[in-house]
Amino acid sequence: MGFSDIVARSVALIGETALTLRRAAGTAHPPAWGEAPAIPPARSQGFVPTLKMPTARGWSGGRTPVPAPGLKVNAFATGLDHPRWITVLPNRDVLVAEAAIPDRAPRGVFDYAMLSTMKRAAAVGHSANRITLLRDADGDGVAEVSNAFLEGLNQPFGMALLGGTFYVGNTDGLVAFPYIPGARRITGPGRAVVGFKPDGHWTRSLLPSPDGTKLYAGVGSLTNIAGDGFAVEEGRAAIHEIDLATGASRIVASGLRNPVGLAREPSTGALWTVVNERDGLGDETPPDYLTSVREGGFYGWPYCYWGRTVDDRVPQDPALVATAITPDYALGGHTASLGLCWMPAGTLPGFPDGMVIGQHGSWNRSTLSGYKVVFVPFVGGRPAGAARDVLTGFLSEDERESYGRPVGVEIGPDGGLLVADDVGDVVWRVTGAG
Repeated sequence: MGFSDIVARSVALIGETALTLRRAAGTAHPPAWGEAPAIPPARSQGFVPTLKMPTARGWSGGRTPVPAPGLKVNAFATGLDHPRWITVLPNRDVLVAEAAIPDRAPRGVFDYAMLSTMKRAAAVGHSANRITLLRDADGDGVAEVSNAFLEGLNQPFGMALLGGTFYVGNTDGLVAFPYIPGARRITGPGRAVVGFKPDGHWTRSLLPSPDGTKLYAGVGSLTNIAGDGFAVEEGRAAIHEIDLATGASRIVASGLRNPVGLAREPSTGALWTVVNERDGLGDETPPDYLTSVREGGFYGWPYCYWGRTVDDRVPQDPALVATAITPDYALGGHTASLGLCWMPAGTLPGFPDGMVIGQHGSWNRSTLSGYKVVFVPFVGGRPAGAARDVLTGFLSEDERESYGRPVGVEIGPDGGLLVADDVGDVVWRVTGAG
């Protein structure tokens, strides 16, 4: 056992001890979910925040995620390398972005503990920097074709095809490639459209505007609460709108610590996102969230959270805090809600209109959260009611091991739901049991 693994195991024991003490003191809180969540008061963890992640094991022995009643799940594709995000092309080909956080030198004692913990959970390491094409030509729900579609990228994540141009959200910028319909591989050079600041929260999700002339991109913060100063955070923690004709970029909404998945609610045309909130204030404080995105809106980071609850660890801007928008729907503390897609009623039996969310799972709370795919029903363009599980079973019962971690979600070419699992190296397909 190496020193890094010893550190990771020690950190896990600290998390388990914190959980035991919290239960003994009766201070555990119910999950903060829904439109009016009960968010506990902040309890700063100081210089020793909780770090707890399960050891990554992957799937074996015929084990799969557990679908909700009335649903079934099968592996659409296996043998991938940290699959994170999914898009479906008009010809029914499925593209999967494969990328990870590259290993790096630690920046201090806590950073070393965090990196050791994340390596043990397979969250840090080699990045394939590739997009893979999957094709289910015979329609049996399993991709029999798998090949490299685009290589040599820089932590690719979001993807979009508009006309004859294929766009990739690398961590350091938006890149455009010529695309020939039906092609199994892109070999032509890319063209830089706009740059992003890399590192930190590195994912760059993409969503086209309804008229196809613009792309929206989620750009997360560099740090937890602007700990390296505000200058390095300029242009981050925001959703950008990029004019594809001119390359001009502007910020549509800000104060969004790490906006990842982007989706559009069809009845209103509103843009929605899921956001990962800050760390170090407790297991349920504050919750990650699903929210509509208002033009020019400010959502609090780093000064405040869930409306105007001030984070007193941050030098304040009272005038800006006074404008902070309360998100629409809480998704639980530290669930790492990443994937997002609109799912029309009837896509899965028994599920109405709503949003599907891939919850990658926590690494910084004493009892784990997330590690599942959930569904939030919508009525009249807004969340309406309790969330429902779609896929669970990604964790062992004792929370010591993870078989997988869901990330991107997308409606598949056959109408089912596809889920990227970056620990299991699988894309799962969820359909009706019948």
